Amino acid sequence: MKDLLLGFGTMMTLIVAIGAQNAFVLRQGLRRQAVVPVVAVCALSDALLVAVGIAGFGAIVSRWPQAITIAAVIGGIFLLGYGFLAARRAFRPSAMHVENSGSRRPVLTAIALTWLNPHVYLDTVLLLGSIAAGRWLFGVGAVTASITWFVALGFGARLLSPLFAKPRSWRVLDGVIAAVMITLGATLIAGW
Repeated sequence: MKDLLLGFGTMMTLIVAIGAQNAFVLRQGLRRQAVVPVVAVCALSDALLVAVGIAGFGAIVSRWPQAITIAAVIGGIFLLGYGFLAARRAFRPSAMHVENSGSRRPVLTAIALTWLNPHVYLDTVLLLGSIAAGRWLFGVGAVTASITWFVALGFGARLLSPLFAKPRSWRVLDGVIAAVMITLGATLIAGW
């Protein structure tokens, strides 16, 4: 039971920070667009990454640090592009009214925001993997935290709907998302 709670708490401290993935899940939840598949992609990806970390893949990645560098540059470019699209929506309200594209585009974006983020490998694979050191109950706790967080973020966003009934609120949210994405993208590219 101790490992389960430790895994849950550790993952929560890592996942709650504002980042590209969380901002995207929040936006999808507010728009009520493709929430189930986006939440599923994020939670299942975390589950896979936690399992890979606990199984010892972190040791392999630490031997080939170039993989993190490549992911950082590609992820940084992706985040810059996504940030500029959010900035465009913030400064041009007409860009906010995009027709519902179904679930394909949001799912692909969720996949990219998850798997092109080098921090996911550092946090989930290396850090959690080294803390867990083969303790699978720790991993179950971490995965439970991930599922809890993404479900709460994606579906809890609806509680903020009254606030986002005004176009100005969407512009502010997109401005914050743009700032976060562009900052993270530039930091990734500059730091690696």
